[in-house]
Amino acid sequence: MLLLPLLLCVSQSVLGQLEESQFGDDLDSELADFDLDIAPRRVPRQVKTILSKETKPHIQELSIKTTIISRYAFTAVHCAMLNRHSAAAEGVFQFQIPAGAYVSNFTMIIGGRVYQSEVTPKEKKVKPGNGRAGNKESGDASPEEAEVFRMAASIPGRNRAVFLLTYEELLRRRLGRYELVTSLRPLQLVSRLSLDVTVVDHSPVTDLQVLPLRNGRSTNTATGSKTPAKSEPPVTTAIKIEKNVCKITFGPNIVQQAKITTNGILGDFVIRYDVQRDMGIGDIQVLNGHFVHYFAPKDLPVVPKNVVFVIDTSASMVGTKIRQTKDALFTILRDLRPGDRFNFISFSNRIKVWQPDRLVPVTPLNVRDAKKFIYTLVPTGGTNIDGAIQTGSTLLGDYLSSPDAGPNSVSLIIFLTDGRPTVGEMQSTAILGNTRSAVKEKFCIFTIGIGNDVDYRLLERMALENCGMMRRINEDADASAMLKGFYDEIGTPLLSDIQINYTEDSVQYVTQHLFPNYFNGSEIVIAGKLSNQSADSLHVQITASNNDRSIVLETDVPLRRRETETVKHVKAATAATAAAGAKTPGSVVAQGLGVALGSIAEDFVERLWGFLSVKDGLRLRLRSQTSKEREGHIQQATNLSLTYRFLTPLTNLVVEKPEVLADGSMAPAPTAPPSAGEAVSTANELPGDAEDGKPQESNEKPGSQTSSLTNKIGKAERRLAKKSITFSKTSADGDPHFVVEFLLSKLTVCFNINGEPGHVLRLVSDHKHSGVTVNGKLIGAPAPPGSHKQQRTYFSTITIVVDRPSRAYIEVTPKKVILDGRDRMVLPCHSTVAVDSGALSVAIVGKSNVTVTVGGNVVFVILLHQYKNPAPYQRDHLGFYVANSKGLSHNCHGLLGQFLYQEVGLAQLPARGDAKPAAVLKVKERSVPVVQKSRRIYSGTQSVDCWFARNNAAKLIDGRYEDYLTSHMFDTGEGPRGTNRV
Repeated sequence: MLLLPLLLCVSQSVLGQLEESQFGDDLDSELADFDLDIAPRRVPRQVKTILSKETKPHIQELSIKTTIISRYAFTAVHCAMLNRHSAAAEGVFQFQIPAGAYVSNFTMIIGGRVYQSEVTPKEKKVKPGNGRAGNKESGDASPEEAEVFRMAASIPGRNRAVFLLTYEELLRRRLGRYELVTSLRPLQLVSRLSLDVTVVDHSPVTDLQVLPLRNGRSTNTATGSKTPAKSEPPVTTAIKIEKNVCKITFGPNIVQQAKITTNGILGDFVIRYDVQRDMGIGDIQVLNGHFVHYFAPKDLPVVPKNVVFVIDTSASMVGTKIRQTKDALFTILRDLRPGDRFNFISFSNRIKVWQPDRLVPVTPLNVRDAKKFIYTLVPTGGTNIDGAIQTGSTLLGDYLSSPDAGPNSVSLIIFLTDGRPTVGEMQSTAILGNTRSAVKEKFCIFTIGIGNDVDYRLLERMALENCGMMRRINEDADASAMLKGFYDEIGTPLLSDIQINYTEDSVQYVTQHLFPNYFNGSEIVIAGKLSNQSADSLHVQITASNNDRSIVLETDVPLRRRETETVKHVKAATAATAAAGAKTPGSVVAQGLGVALGSIAEDFVERLWGFLSVKDGLRLRLRSQTSKEREGHIQQATNLSLTYRFLTPLTNLVVEKPEVLADGSMAPAPTAPPSAGEAVSTANELPGDAEDGKPQESNEKPGSQTSSLTNKIGKAERRLAKKSITFSKTSADGDPHFVVEFLLSKLTVCFNINGEPGHVLRLVSDHKHSGVTVNGKLIGAPAPPGSHKQQRTYFSTITIVVDRPSRAYIEVTPKKVILDGRDRMVLPCHSTVAVDSGALSVAIVGKSNVTVTVGGNVVFVILLHQYKNPAPYQRDHLGFYVANSKGLSHNCHGLLGQFLYQEVGLAQLPARGDAKPAAVLKVKERSVPVVQKSRRIYSGTQSVDCWFARNNAAKLIDGRYEDYLTSHMFDTGEGPRGTNRV
């Protein structure tokens, strides 16, 4: 879907190799280069000592930027490492990912080369160290392993590496709050550390909190104990709230980091908030043919619950585990409501039921007796998971069949264990089958695992197959607080049997819309595609049960108005994120992350739909009863993972690793042709006259920033979505053919320039005023058979030079883009990349086009004409188009620039004899004979009728063709002898 924005986040730039002078051993000067908020001489001696003793690569910069738009969070991580030593060293990038998030891309930039990740289907387990980053099945690893993304690569001597990672997640509402957790564990002091979070929501943000740094290893403590009333945010944290936009920044300098910890493990930066919501059917947002529906009702009567607690008392629970579990259960007993029914079961080798054959009401006497039972629990023996689940299921099932059971109550089992089955049935598949047979979809099972010796896959499947949830508690976490927090999430049911339906002929591929329960403080989120985008409204119906009555909510949602509102706050998110990135201190790459995240947000509804659809596929895979059904869900989830480039349990992230030679230098870049599976652009025939050949039908319009799109679930089909931007026809393309669109005069004029190979033409010259110069170099090729020409010329290189606020340039060829601004970067044209470098920014749509923006109000688009199997007369070349010229002055000149603010007139001369009337173009005080012609532009996808000026545009342009020749590609006409070398 949004392949481009995904790549925008992670492929920001290719850093060139640094000069030797940049790697001096003087620590004070190095710190000064990092632009810290302190004078280098004031750096405490112990901090200098820590840095100077480092043998591993030093992290110069760690920049983390998150954009949350309507609870869907995009996070981009930029980490720059410096190898100060002459020998190669291994740089290890690792970052803790929230358990529910998906990595959407990863890129390494080492020695001036980009190593772009690819998402591939997972076929079998791969040994570590071969350049693959796998997302393990949830039960195959401990929580820490499953949540840490790690990649190691060799960094050449006296060089640096950049690691770029993005991940996405839907923030789940728990206990009435959304929580964003960002890991800050670089494992060393960082010269520049910054965290920027932008929150944009359709509804006003409420109860925004930034917690103190959380140093526990667990990231799931959203369900833990409540935050202290007086908790201060971390030092340097700044919070700014404007209407529906909130900005949070955190940027401790190296001394402030050392005061927190010297080992680089700062902890988790936690942000909590909620949004205002209206009663009724909830909030529906519409964007680009997709919709998302948030439903979180409140102020409803609480539904009574029937709950059975099944508690592991095997020998491994001895000590802290059993003590914390008892503490939590004592607290939970106090929170049971008078209408609830409950019971306790303990299990090890033996299974003990507190009140056999019944669930008891909540009375003071029953609560007192339950506390006595809990108090007497003593860990001993093995772990009979199957027997415990069977006992609890039978107990609850028998109660629900009895006359005492309430008609609209919510029934659930809360199952807690710290180990794997060691007694009774020990095969996971058999345990799951027995559980399904016993539950019979009458109630839900919620599972909790404590520690590292737990079969989390078994617990996850047991919960998902029986409409529950699974929660992990790390070995050293506060189990009491987390257990109590988990109970608080599910302890207040407000609705049961929720069904949400939409107009049948208007939607398709809707994510999960049937829910057994809704608990207070949570939220139901549904997404889908609109099959009828021309419809004015969408009918929504919600049915549910609450206590002793049924609830029906219905309304018609105005789609166009909702889309207008959604677009409005998406633009707010884009603007806020881009602005935050521009103001953030640090490298060009880090600053560009803000712009990239803003671009991603433009299709957040579609990506959210893809995210939820993958989650649904994985959930249904675990609940499948047959192998055919399971394979269908696996295929669906895999295809969606590939489409959105998600690293899921069904995919791998494959990354080529750089090869470093024994002397510490980079091995030469491989020159092998693309592999058979690599996408190759189709032949791009020359646009223009008939002799130019057949034009290529481009998949993308120039300047578009699009993505691969799966139009059907279950197919790996990909196509490029046409989402173009509008710009002028003023261009130089093909042989080259020049087209000038005079908007004020409503005329289009065209001309040819028959130059020589090697000539450099001045296309735009505004150096004195806006500081912008554009030059193009010609390359020759023989004419096709039958052509009246002897040779043809095309643009092989386009250079854009700017001189304000500082000297910078972009050089574009069909194969690469060189950006020389605050950093020198080499960007390959076959990848989709975006970089912001101060006055210059560039966005590449792989093998299609390059968009260059100067100062925000001058935009040029360069088309990439590449051939798959070129004929002898075909050469890869470029086309140059003016997209926005508002920032250029009225004194602008050049072959194209002189016409940007010009007006022309057209006159018809009287016919002589039988000849047709001649046309004359009035340009300034000159009369230019012209004839009508047709030109192909935009890679041949469009034709334009124009008035053609012959003879190298004689009289049309100021002076002669030779006046527009320059000495070299960086000539701005302002230096000695008319040149200005970069």
